[in-house]
Amino acid sequence: MNAADTLALLPLILIAATAVMVMLGIACKRSHALAMVLTLVGLAAAFISIADAVTLAPRQVTSLLLVDRYALFYIGLIILSAIAVAVFSYRYFENHGGHREELYLLLLLATLGCAVLVASSHFVSFLLGLEILSVSLYAMVAYLKDGALALEAGTKYLILASASAAFLLFGAAIIYAVTGSMEFSRIREVSANGSGFPLLLAGIVLTITGIGFKLGVVPFHLWTPDVYQGAPAPVAAFVATTSKSAMVALSLRYLLLSGALQYRPIFLVFATIAIASMCAGNLLALRQTNVKRILAYSSIAHFGYILVAFLAGGTMAIEAVSFYLVAYTVSILAAFGIVSVLSRSERDADDLEDYRGLFWRRPVMAGVFTAALFSLAGIPATMGFVGKFYVLDAGAAAAAWPLIIILVVTSVAGLFYYLRVVVALYSAPSELATTQAPSVNHRGAWSGAFMLAVLALLLIWFGVYPTPLLHVIHATMSVPG
Repeated sequence: MNAADTLALLPLILIAATAVMVMLGIACKRSHALAMVLTLVGLAAAFISIADAVTLAPRQVTSLLLVDRYALFYIGLIILSAIAVAVFSYRYFENHGGHREELYLLLLLATLGCAVLVASSHFVSFLLGLEILSVSLYAMVAYLKDGALALEAGTKYLILASASAAFLLFGAAIIYAVTGSMEFSRIREVSANGSGFPLLLAGIVLTITGIGFKLGVVPFHLWTPDVYQGAPAPVAAFVATTSKSAMVALSLRYLLLSGALQYRPIFLVFATIAIASMCAGNLLALRQTNVKRILAYSSIAHFGYILVAFLAGGTMAIEAVSFYLVAYTVSILAAFGIVSVLSRSERDADDLEDYRGLFWRRPVMAGVFTAALFSLAGIPATMGFVGKFYVLDAGAAAAAWPLIIILVVTSVAGLFYYLRVVVALYSAPSELATTQAPSVNHRGAWSGAFMLAVLALLLIWFGVYPTPLLHVIHATMSVPG
């Protein structure tokens, strides 16, 4: 390690240092506001430091981490989404008793794990980042220990995540046995020689199993609706956006460096997972009346869409996936932000009846939620529409016409459950909805309202004029490695 390596890793170092500062702050004085402020300041400093790290990119820091513009783009996305989650967490946890400060420590550690993942070019850093993320998420999901759903969700996530990590470790061990190295790029070199190919293929499939669990795609999706429903709303937002964005970035680098998508069996595996995720996610969401579960099944379908772009490979896949992930992240953060703001200490505002007639009580909230749902549905003039267009373009470049047809058909089916929520927002409020309407806690409400306004502005601005974001993606994207 030298000064240049340290500068390249400065965003990660600042996130880790912020976690230490928050821990020391909790030891000195318990203050919810102080913990939140320290978290936001540290994350903002880490985001600003990306500008210095870009000047050195690409830079291989030991054999474990590759700090290039691809990694820095996703680190920036991860930090910004973590900032949004921290803001919503302050508003949300102000309504709950007990110790709240440790949540920010866990959030920072999970963010650090995500940042390590997106810069990984080696199985050791891959597994290290994954475990830092996973262990933090176990505690975050079950953070409200007095709630039965939270403990159930945390237990399910712990057991299933441990099982998926076993698959991942076994796959990495097989790949190491064949290649003699744990670097992603070594897989391409060995497979070109044709030696040990069947065993190598088995190792790649096992690692895909571990990755598929973290992405929540079919058939590794069973944990998703239960964890989303049981976790605190801001934590569910983090699981749905930040952690999954990190896994998508890592997966794309892994597949491109290893050349795995060049093999027909791997291509068919991803195509099958994409089809199953698009169909199951949209169909299972149709029967839900819980908003969190609707968003959970929706996320399964959305990552099926992203896998369609994966199959294009190369720069086309990177650009399509990157824009779609930004659109998805902003949309889901806005949706879960509404849930967080409207939730109360007794329970989360996750039932569809909680939103019936919301427009007549809080029209701005209803407008933001509508924009988020329209973006998730891919309605024009939102980021989601542009993102879906790029995914279709990438799928067409790969000549994956059956996948494109299924994507279009399932997207139309998905309109139904999004519109169910929208209809509830603007319908006449029932007497039950009026009497059980979530009360407004004005302490900390301004921060959540400000963040929702920013997210709504981004949804519409980049939906109408996506050029600035596209320029950033074009400037920073290249085939990883």
